Amino acid sequence: MSGKGTPATVAASRAKADFRLHTYEAAGTGASYGEEAADALGVPHERVFKTLVASVDGALTVGVVPVAGSLDLKALAAAVGGKRAAMADPQLAERSTGYVRGGISPLGQRRRLRTVVDASATEHATVYVSAGRRGLQMELAPDVLVGLTDAVVAPIAALP
Repeated sequence: MSGKGTPATVAASRAKADFRLHTYEAAGTGASYGEEAADALGVPHERVFKTLVASVDGALTVGVVPVAGSLDLKALAAAVGGKRAAMADPQLAERSTGYVRGGISPLGQRRRLRTVVDASATEHATVYVSAGRRGLQMELAPDVLVGLTDAVVAPIAALP
């Protein structure tokens, strides 16, 4: 896949990471890209993680949380030693990562952003994250995801 994939799949391949790709037909309605992916793949929402870009004290930071929940901005700020967090402007998130909304991956970003993965990821043998475009998910072990992104693991999701 190296050379022909997305920046995320190329990065994972270069690192010799163990992962599997899953494709699905993306409707692209924008209501919830992650839930759409989970439903299309028949995977519980707790195992599919969305990649959200926030600004913590002015520094762009990625939060990776289950699509079943939302990002707790206070918890994200605390996880990286910050005081204040707010969601980043969508255009800034796209420019910084090199991906479009609904396809932002925690891997292979144009500019590597500090990353926090929700602690619930460690409850699963594998999790799913965007592989860099709508309609393409990457399944990998949580420890592989954390290692590839040099992420902090912390409880940053607000689950229903």
